[in-house]
Amino acid sequence: MSNEHETRCAGAQAGHPLHQAEALQRILDTCMRIPEAEHIPLEAGLGRVLYEDVLAPLNVPPDDNSAMDGYAMRAADLPSSGSASLRLSGRVLAGHPLGSAVGPGECVSIMTGALIPDGADTVVMREQTQAEDGLVRIGPGHRRGENIRRRGEDLRLGEAALARGRRLRPADLGLIASLGIPMIKVFRRPRVALFSTGDEICNLGDSPRGGQIYDSNRYSLRGLLEDLGAEVLDLGILPDEPERLRSALRESALSADAVLSSGGVSVGEADHVTRVLSELGRVSFWKIAIKPGRPLAFGILGQRTLFFGLPGNPVAAMVTFIRFVRPALQRISGQDPEELPSFEVPCLDALKKVPGRTEFQRGTLRRDDAGRLWVGVTGRQGSGILHSMSQATCLIVLEHDRGPVAAGETVTVQLLQG
Repeated sequence: MSNEHETRCAGAQAGHPLHQAEALQRILDTCMRIPEAEHIPLEAGLGRVLYEDVLAPLNVPPDDNSAMDGYAMRAADLPSSGSASLRLSGRVLAGHPLGSAVGPGECVSIMTGALIPDGADTVVMREQTQAEDGLVRIGPGHRRGENIRRRGEDLRLGEAALARGRRLRPADLGLIASLGIPMIKVFRRPRVALFSTGDEICNLGDSPRGGQIYDSNRYSLRGLLEDLGAEVLDLGILPDEPERLRSALRESALSADAVLSSGGVSVGEADHVTRVLSELGRVSFWKIAIKPGRPLAFGILGQRTLFFGLPGNPVAAMVTFIRFVRPALQRISGQDPEELPSFEVPCLDALKKVPGRTEFQRGTLRRDDAGRLWVGVTGRQGSGILHSMSQATCLIVLEHDRGPVAAGETVTVQLLQG
């Protein structure tokens, strides 16, 4: 890390919050792709990230075939005006080649996907013909080559079907299967160690002592991690004890690609995460000009293990994950970071906003009687009100320099699901 970078980071820690765009860029500049790959069966590939291009080992389709149910014939027999009657000389089914050529004045019945027989170069749809007594009547207006899918039309031999770094979707699995490829090479899943900190939280099933609440963050964050395809190493709840934190961080650096903590990143007397991290690695920053989520520790443990210390408030933890952790894990897992879809819609509610920070309010999208899409907030917007996040379908993004929003004004929303 350069001296200039360290100086800028020190400035951020000293009380000058970073703009969220600068914070994200610093994080991404630190991320290194996981070097290991693995070969897996295609059926296990959903959500995995390709380690190398998938090249077509054959043409797709491998031969010219019919795009419609109809009749295959020679274009030379198509009438330019009036009509022509062709002798029906056979039938071609998908997977069963004809085995003979179509001659002058002849046609054959053909099904969708069946190979175009020798001699034929055109398919006329069945509903555009009249068949009677072994003859098929064809009208004018047809052209050579219509309704034929050409060899290699989808993919040519040796062409890249899918590029390295792509996270595989259901359609991608089908595409690879169409190439006859049973095994694929993918990046190893990122391993993420996850823990919560604080004596004020307890595990599910325990009886809360005075002032304690149940640990919800680990469950929300685990869900977000698994949705990204990460392998989660759950370390549970760690108490506010520097030595326990130091031991957990040291061990996690040996086994994980990233470490994710919630709580322990504010300026409270018992918040030890940032101080312990500075002893074991390099702290990049811990204040960002956003709401919720201003306190955020980021650093490196050992040689390359990313560390994220998220706020303890449940909504703040989820928002900072979406904005900063998600793109970082995409980067190390071999992907190019991909933002969740966003667009502009009018807002039903008046929103308070102070310029100088980016704010994320929880919203739901709805349509009015005219079919127009609007967004409204999900009730109270405190950073500890998890119900507002549970009800939300999107985040209402209020930009850094924006002030208050009047009802009816256009705002940017970012969907919580891609």
